[in-house]
Amino acid sequence: KQLGKEPNLIMSNAGIDIGIFDNPDNRISYKARSKILAHCAVSTNCNYLGLMIGQQTGLKSLGLIGLLLKYSTDVNTALQSLCRYMHLQVQGSIIALKSDINSATLSYRALQTDTEAGDQVGDAVAAIIFNILNELCGKGWKPSEICFIRQKPENIQPYRSFFKSQLSFNNTETAVVFDAKWLQHRILFCDQELQQFLLQQIEQLELQHSQD
Repeated sequence: KQLGKEPNLIMSNAGIDIGIFDNPDNRISYKARSKILAHCAVSTNCNYLGLMIGQQTGLKSLGLIGLLLKYSTDVNTALQSLCRYMHLQVQGSIIALKSDINSATLSYRALQTDTEAGDQVGDAVAAIIFNILNELCGKGWKPSEICFIRQKPENIQPYRSFFKSQLSFNNTETAVVFDAKWLQHRILFCDQELQQFLLQQIEQLELQHSQD
């Protein structure tokens, strides 16, 4: 709608029933999501649609997992939980945290590679990871580098305006790199009792949706 297009028509042309979006607990396949992104990017003639979507997505979009992160003790604990339980929210990809004494990297890798709109998905994920870290770390946090798998886009300005950080393209993974000191940062809303309650709820969900 922001780009002047009618969602019902675009989704219908893509073969998607827009009613699936009425309930946030509904699921679609990883391949279908990629198809939607590819179709919407072409229909709106917007090469950074994935970035726009990612900009509007953060902890609140992750349901119970987002709440668990928000009320975790510190950033490291929160990110470990994100890596551990993200498969309950999104299957077909892996979120990983790597760190040394100087820097930390939160990265994304797709397991299913034969899908459309890999650049759009990568853009969205980079923005979502950025937003999650920004919410957890709070004022003063800034990434060292934002890494994209995609080639450098012709219009780089939307990326510079949002991330305000060093951008790197043609990488092997989508990732946000930041100072490792932030892993020890205590989260403003930390609540250990609530954290334990949410963990119990999430572990029950995992029992219901166990997978290889």
